[in-house]
Parts: sequence; C-alpha cells; structure tokens
Amino acid sequence: MPAPVLYLLGSAAPPILDATKVITQAQARGWDVVLGLTPTAADWLHGDLAYLEELTGHPVKSRYRRPGEPNPLPPADTILFAPATLNSINSLALGITTSWAIGYAAEAIGKRIPLLVMPCTNTALTAHPQFDRSIEALRGAGVRVLLGGGCYVPNEPGMGNPAAYPWDAALEALR
Repeated sequence: MPAPVLYLLGSAAPPILDATKVITQAQARGWDVVLGLTPTAADWLHGDLAYLEELTGHPVKSRYRRPGEPNPLPPADTILFAPATLNSINSLALGITTSWAIGYAAEAIGKRIPLLVMPCTNTALTAHPQFDRSIEALRGAGVRVLLGGGCYVPNEPGMGNPAAYPWDAALEALR
C-alpha cells in the first residue's frame, strides 16, 4: 500500500528554512511529502530546491502549470500549510489565489481534502482586524487552524525564534 500523500505548503516566514528537517520528520512518520511554496518562499529556498526535490522525489511546486502542461504530482490526502503568513491566511480566507500554494489550498477546501493551517505571525499582525475574520472564515469552512492550545502562539514583533516554531505539534495534528 502506498504511503499517504502530504502536501506541505509554505509561505515566506523564517520557519520555512527548516523544510528539510520537517520533510524528513514527516517521511519518518510514513508520509509521501510534496513541497509547495509561495513564490517568495521558493526564492528563499532557491539554492536548496534541487535537494528538496531529490529528498521528496517530487518537483517542488511554486507556480501554476501552463495550459496543457502535465501534472507530475500525486493527489494530496492531507495538506499542511505551514508556516502561513498573514498574507497567505488572508488570501486563502478571501479566495485570492494569486499564488499556486494559495490556489491549491483554496481548491482543497472545495474538494474536502483535510487542510491544516499553522500561522507564523506576530502579535502586531494578528491584531489586524482581518486576521480574526480570516481565521473564523477558515474554521467555518472546515479548515483546522493550529493557533494557540499547544500549537502556534504569536510572538511580539522582532522577538520570533524560528527554531521554536511548533513543527512537532503540526506533524502530530496530522494524525
């Protein structure tokens, strides 16, 4: 029986720099991992993309396919969007699909593919009134948002510690 397919989607926030570690941990838990990135996150990992493709056995996806271009990726069984920035969370909640990662996650809602989103924001960004509306909209659509309660807790601006990002909690939540 083939391994279940996990799409790990990531925004440009410092924890995405730990993609290799997270992919390896997910694979050790039995997942076949496909990595999808927002354009800026792909730029941040530019020098590692070939290695990440080798590690996952799949192309790293960061752009929409051209018409007629084949899709080489297996379908997702589950999706983890982490780290998810304020921009990604708001875009997803509002259905603004200007990047492939957001578009794939938005479509997953309609297809009822299990979708977990773990933010990576600070308290100043989460104070923006759209943040709470977006979290409420995502939860109302059946998205599991890993915020508080042993998952991600926003830090004060400038006080983030990417090494403390709760990847383990996110991987546990996939069960």
